[in-house]
Amino acid sequence: MIDTAAVAQYVRARRTDVEAALATLLPLPPDCPAVVADAMRYSVTAPGKRLRPVLCLASAEAVGGTTAAALSAACAIELIHTYSLVHDDLPAMDDDSMRRGRPTLHVVAGEGMAILAGDGLLTEAFHVLSAIDGDPSRVLRAIRLIAAAAGPNGMVGGQAIDLACVTPDPQGRTAPPLDGAGLAAMHARKTGMLIRASAAAGALLGGGTDAHVAAIDAAAAEFGLAFQIVDDILDVEGDPAQLGKSTGKDAAAGKPTYPALYGVDQSRSMADACIARAADTLNAAGMTDTWLLGIGRWIVDRHN
Repeated sequence: MIDTAAVAQYVRARRTDVEAALATLLPLPPDCPAVVADAMRYSVTAPGKRLRPVLCLASAEAVGGTTAAALSAACAIELIHTYSLVHDDLPAMDDDSMRRGRPTLHVVAGEGMAILAGDGLLTEAFHVLSAIDGDPSRVLRAIRLIAAAAGPNGMVGGQAIDLACVTPDPQGRTAPPLDGAGLAAMHARKTGMLIRASAAAGALLGGGTDAHVAAIDAAAAEFGLAFQIVDDILDVEGDPAQLGKSTGKDAAAGKPTYPALYGVDQSRSMADACIARAADTLNAAGMTDTWLLGIGRWIVDRHN
């Protein structure tokens, strides 16, 4: 039985750890021009779930390591995630005016500065990763995992598929609508790979065996799918004040979503099935006494 109150307390504690560390890692003047330093800090310090860094820390603990061993990687992953949100909100992409309860960065700083701040966050993430003091082979494996998840085979590729579905090319053509398999494949890249990399990198830096890293990676793939399904449901049913962003935009843009293809009730059942599969994977690997499954349940039960 998952103690939801204990899980919530654990998530809050790890979120506090991450946010304290992020405050010390962000570039500052005079080394970094104040205009871009301020723009980066504006987006990173906005209230967020910090799911990916929390998952990274919990995975390090799950294999017998410490959160300290994975804290720099967790922060780097949050920088990458925040960069992706800054760029995703741009007028050329999703054209959103609210994110994490604040006006989006391009609204307050202009499109050019938002692009530069996103570029700065992405590159700073790898500066942070390269400075990790640990087993060099494990650090390198973690960096490769995170880079692959963020790049054209992962998050960038998924965003490209998403954009092509609703944005005409110069000849006025859009990509064919996605079916269920196509939707799952797109989100496995766009959302799932960075969530998987967060967990697997934490397990690597925590000293996990290959078998444990593989099990955590497989469970995190289920978490990533569940996260996206719930995100799609919240875009239909969520409260914008709680979410900190606008709702209904996916439907208005004609984007493929889980509720659009399967309905809300079946989508909820699909998210629950993800957590059941993740539990089977972790149990089979003997990883029952960890926070990971509780975090998975938190993903499904969240309201923002």
